[in-house]
Amino acid sequence: MTNIELLSSLKGGLIVSCQAYPGEILFGSDIMTKMALEAKSGGAVGIRANSPEDIAEIKSQTGMPVIGIWKTKYPDSSIYITPTLKEAEAVAAAGADIVALDATSRTRPGQESLADIVDSLRSRYGVMLMADVSNVQEGIEAEKMGFDIVSTTLSGYTPYSRELDGPDLELITELTAALSVPVFAEGRIHTPDQATHCLGLGAYSVVVGSAITRPQTITKRFVDEIRNPAVSGLA
Repeated sequence: MTNIELLSSLKGGLIVSCQAYPGEILFGSDIMTKMALEAKSGGAVGIRANSPEDIAEIKSQTGMPVIGIWKTKYPDSSIYITPTLKEAEAVAAAGADIVALDATSRTRPGQESLADIVDSLRSRYGVMLMADVSNVQEGIEAEKMGFDIVSTTLSGYTPYSRELDGPDLELITELTAALSVPVFAEGRIHTPDQATHCLGLGAYSVVVGSAITRPQTITKRFVDEIRNPAVSGLA
């Protein structure tokens, strides 16, 4: 599949993020692959997966386009979504069709340069690159560096970006107006209506994770509203 064909297959569709963390009951490539297969059965057009092991297994079993990341924490940086070239190369080698990286303006581990990481991946791998950003300026800089896709993933997760309960609709609008590359909507998309709204604002695709694949988070939202009806407007 060419990059143009890959993007075309994702346009206007739902990409499901299938992730779990060490210590959680659902953690493990076998379970995440089953989650991805269920998402495929439901009509998802792609999967976002974390770690080389999950990426390889999900790609092998589903045959779907996979956006790959590797969340790794370093003591000298707050960046943890594919933070260094080492993680990025491992994600590409695992078979990800798209490698997503934190493309915020924060300092990277070991003072690595995001531009250098992009250049290295371009020279060695045929994968597409997605920039997870938190504001419009980061998106503009990412396009200049050569990213193929920009995503709103990190809005609200940097000290200088908007903190919202739902998706950053303003950022989606700003990015689609400012960029020529596709803009993916990701982050705090809780309902089908919100996903549809994001697409209506110009998002190329929507990525949804917690609202679909994290039962403990879904349960907590229900419990919080049941216990605090005033918050949900039902009191």
